[in-house]
Amino acid sequence: MTDITHERGRAAPGGIGFFEKWLSVWVALCIVAGIALGTLLPGVFGVLAGLEYASVNLVVAVLIWAMVFPMMVNVDFASLRHIGDRPKGLVLTLVVNWLIKPFTMAALGVLFFEHVFAPWIEPADAQQYIAGLILLGAAPCTAMVFVWSQMTKGDATYTLVQVSVNDVIMIFAFAPIVALLLGVTDIVVPWATLILSTVLYVVIPLVAGAITRNWLVGRAGGGGNAEAAVSEFTGRLKPISVIGLLATVVLLFGFQGNVILDKPMLIVLIAVPLVLQSYGIFAIAYAAAKAWKVPFNVAAPCALIGTSNFFELAVAVAISLFGLHSGAALATVVGVLVEVPVMLSLVAFANRTQHWFPKG
Repeated sequence: MTDITHERGRAAPGGIGFFEKWLSVWVALCIVAGIALGTLLPGVFGVLAGLEYASVNLVVAVLIWAMVFPMMVNVDFASLRHIGDRPKGLVLTLVVNWLIKPFTMAALGVLFFEHVFAPWIEPADAQQYIAGLILLGAAPCTAMVFVWSQMTKGDATYTLVQVSVNDVIMIFAFAPIVALLLGVTDIVVPWATLILSTVLYVVIPLVAGAITRNWLVGRAGGGGNAEAAVSEFTGRLKPISVIGLLATVVLLFGFQGNVILDKPMLIVLIAVPLVLQSYGIFAIAYAAAKAWKVPFNVAAPCALIGTSNFFELAVAVAISLFGLHSGAALATVVGVLVEVPVMLSLVAFANRTQHWFPKG
């Protein structure tokens, strides 16, 4: 989600800033604005929809890069040297993120949209919503998890290791997993577009972030000054990242306005499997960490990183694969509305139950 890793100095006492705490509210307001603007200015949104090359909408691409780049600067691949320290938490994170979460999300999507909700949704639309859920399930969070970790007094260094390893795996595993699951749901997979999207929204920003971070660290001379330099740099980019997030939501719902007005309950239907997935994944990871006697300052972030989603990537790939007007793009945006309140409730639960775990 939107980068707030280094906003700790300006965060509220609970560990999350004012904007992030009310993120669902801002997104809801942008949804209303997008629907209104799409209805009032259909010509403008038609022009924006036509600005694309090789199945990639250029406007959305710029907005996604604005969101993703600051987050990638925060990823410190030097932390990978600690990959062998306390392996239990890392093993749980990788198993949940890559062997469980994508497949349970696909299963819930099929269950609800091909069976439970089938009387109210056209089969073709159902496949689109399932595709959006699959994209969310295959993209583990790489930024907001730092905030959830901080709010549970998690081990910051260990969380950074988890995020860095996930980002490396995402480069190689995201496209194959998505292709596999889309194939299971009988959706034709345009491999070229899927690989192009992964390169555009994961590989390039990750490389650019690493180069920028190394330059900042080198100029600062290392040590504490280096972290301060990275924090200051990403802090300056924060407004751009926020604008990119909110503008993307406005744009998406500008294209989806007619669908939402005709079927207002659609958002609720999409949210149901997302909510169940979030609580279910957390329960699996948290229970496994408790059974394996993982210290709380590793167990809590370990469970939360699997629950949260890298929705920016999911949105971008949904648009590239299925288009701005697609149900897949709509489903990925609904993920933002669901995520923040759910994650805050899980943080509160974790803090109340930390006595179940050994101390860090």
